[in-house]
Amino acid sequence: MRHSRAGPSPRRGSTTSPRRRGPTSPRRGQPRTSPRQRPRAAPAEGRPVRRRRYRPGQRAMLEIRKYQKSTNLLIQKLPFARVVREICLDYTRGVDMQWQAMALLALQEAAEAFLVHLMEDAYICAIHAKRVTLYPKDIQLARRIRGIQEGLG
Repeated sequence: MRHSRAGPSPRRGSTTSPRRRGPTSPRRGQPRTSPRQRPRAAPAEGRPVRRRRYRPGQRAMLEIRKYQKSTNLLIQKLPFARVVREICLDYTRGVDMQWQAMALLALQEAAEAFLVHLMEDAYICAIHAKRVTLYPKDIQLARRIRGIQEGLG
């Protein structure tokens, strides 16, 4: 037979809980508040504030949701423009070409769309290999399966 502090267990259909106790008095000198309402203590001098610790994979899922909601570009505009101008110099034999801002923006949109689509296909290849880590061989396989037209040679 089990012994409990609250006395005998209630009958079937009873609405009281078996561990119900009488009213408790608050501690002297402390206001009666829930733990969520208590103000946080200020950090002591010389003691670093602890950073929030995320469970494995939670931070990645937060980033995925964040970037799927947004429509802004992922690559910064100025470094992308510098790369485009550098590649353009190679193809025009040193002649510096002028670029319109909208042309650079359109090129960047197309480049990012291509890269996102390639990463999706490569990740499917990784999952097919029963992995969750993306390797360079997955990207190479995705490009090879796409062929010359869509895989850029």
